Parts: sequence; C-alpha cells; structure tokens
Amino acid sequence: MYGAIVNTKPAFGGHVAVRNVVDMEFLVKESEVITGRPGRKFIICGADRIAYRVQSNSSGYEVHRLDEAGNSMCAEHMLPEMIAMHSLGEAMREGCLITSLLPD
Repeated sequence: MYGAIVNTKPAFGGHVAVRNVVDMEFLVKESEVITGRPGRKFIICGADRIAYRVQSNSSGYEVHRLDEAGNSMCAEHMLPEMIAMHSLGEAMREGCLITSLLPD
C-alpha cells in the first residue's frame, strides 16, 4: 500500500493562502528554519498589495510594515492572539492574505 502527503492549500501563481494564525505561525517558522533569516513576507491582496514581514520571537511576533522596496516602515510587537485584531487577521478571515510558496 502506498501513501502520499497531499497539500490541500490552494496555491496561486507561486503563492499560498494563509487561513489562520496557526498557518501563519507554521509558515514563519518554516521560513526561518529554511533560510536561516528571521521572518517571512506576507501580502494582503487588494489594490494596494500591502506587505508585512512577520518574525517570531520568544513572546510573540514582530510585525514590520514594508514599503515598496521591502524596507521596514514601522514595526510593532504582538502576542499571537493580537494578530486576529490586526489587518493581517482581517485579511486572513477574508481569504486575502498570501505568502510565497518558497520563503523569500
């Protein structure tokens, strides 16, 4: 008997939709392990395509709003439960938060 692991998350043009905070936590840690660099870039789909870099730390996350060049405009510390109240959480609920399949 053969078995396979199937990724059930839809991928669009090299991007994957982020559905909840658990997904985000996994994706951030995955990126940090694979690349050896802190954080992962997330994009809110829409006309503005607002980008954030989310880094994990010992007590939660550092969320950096990125400009068009990828530089941090501002940063804020958040506990995991605070993400749901942030624009990232709203985008997750609306199905508008994506990240690249391979960490950048």
